[in-house]
Amino acid sequence: MGMVGLLYVGAVLFLNGLMLLGYVEARSAGPLNIFVGLLQVVTPTYLIFTAGGDADVILGASGLYLFGFTYLYVAFNVLGGYDGTGLGYFSLFVSICALVYAGLNFGRLDDNAFGVIWLYWSFLWLLFFLVLGLGREELTRYTGAVAAIQGWLTGVIPAFLLMTGRWADNVDLAAIVLAVAAVALFGGLYPRLREHQTPAATTAGSSR
Repeated sequence: MGMVGLLYVGAVLFLNGLMLLGYVEARSAGPLNIFVGLLQVVTPTYLIFTAGGDADVILGASGLYLFGFTYLYVAFNVLGGYDGTGLGYFSLFVSICALVYAGLNFGRLDDNAFGVIWLYWSFLWLLFFLVLGLGREELTRYTGAVAAIQGWLTGVIPAFLLMTGRWADNVDLAAIVLAVAAVALFGGLYPRLREHQTPAATTAGSSR
């Protein structure tokens, strides 16, 4: 994933997480979802057209569309007031694909840290499916907290490590830290947020 694009994936996950938590009004999150969604569609299209048939470049670019389409879908939903079930079931598709990308990072691409990060994303998009596709509204605030945290752990921090050339030297350490953080943070938040839901969070979840 492009370093700059990854930074803004972190930004939009953080914002959407706050929306689901009820701190950000749903429609006000629409513009950033459009900006980042377009970025994550234009960028992989350019990379694929200029890849010269390089399978690894095409493989790396292909995953960006999962994010781009998600954020554009979010923008359509919150700005148009559409039902969120379509986005929910698309999120299930993304969650399954993310498992494949995780396996490819662990194996073919030899990047254990991004293997863990793709598992993070698979878990988050599974939560989107549960909340939006299946109507599990009791998970709305928990999903928001997971999204907001993942914005930093899977987006902002890795992006800065990549842009400063520090990522390659710390891949295995990052994989361990991310795995431990996932269990501690997401496991600890679940009993605290699962049943505590505000009307604003419900509205944001339904709009998405």
